[in-house]
Amino acid sequence: MHLDHVSFAAEPDGLEAAAGRLADALGIEAYDGGVHPRFGTRNLVFPLESGHYLEVVEPLEHPATLSTPFGQAVRARSEMGGGWMGWVIRVDDLAPVEARLERAAVDGNRTPPGHDEVVWKQIGIKGLIADPQLPYFIRWDSPAAQHPAALGPRNDVSIAELSIAGDRDRVRDWLGTDDRKPISEISIDWVAPHGAPGIQSVTFATPRGLVTI
Repeated sequence: MHLDHVSFAAEPDGLEAAAGRLADALGIEAYDGGVHPRFGTRNLVFPLESGHYLEVVEPLEHPATLSTPFGQAVRARSEMGGGWMGWVIRVDDLAPVEARLERAAVDGNRTPPGHDEVVWKQIGIKGLIADPQLPYFIRWDSPAAQHPAALGPRNDVSIAELSIAGDRDRVRDWLGTDDRKPISEISIDWVAPHGAPGIQSVTFATPRGLVTI
């Protein structure tokens, strides 16, 4: 298992404004990730080092926004004022996750302008909605060269640490592992185990130094 990306829901002034503030804070550039037609959302993508990326996502006025868990999650977080929505774990095989959660993964797709369609399967959004400390899972079906971190501008920035309000044992159980550090390439700071769960902040390593958002 590896961290794939972190999702930031657009604030009330919209996708471009939210992405602009992140770009200024981190000194990086985004590209248009396109519309998620199955979910009623669209995103802007900041490629990062180590195969990770930062997604800024907003809900559209579309029936799928209200009828799909991902659309519902994005809409709810944006209506709360925006901010960190969730983190996403990349796996090569979703079958064990589907068996553990007792449901099937759903298809996702979008076409970034100027690029081929990107396709994947994901599962676990309902868990994130119920308990925002929990990541959801993704398996990319497109070639590695089409992974969102491989497209767009090169940004000399990496994710250094996630600060998550929650219970690490609860997350380990969700991930289906007893490993003390199941996501080895990043640090996770567990805070406020009895507070409102979810991502509190993300710290990025940039040429300017560490930046926490």
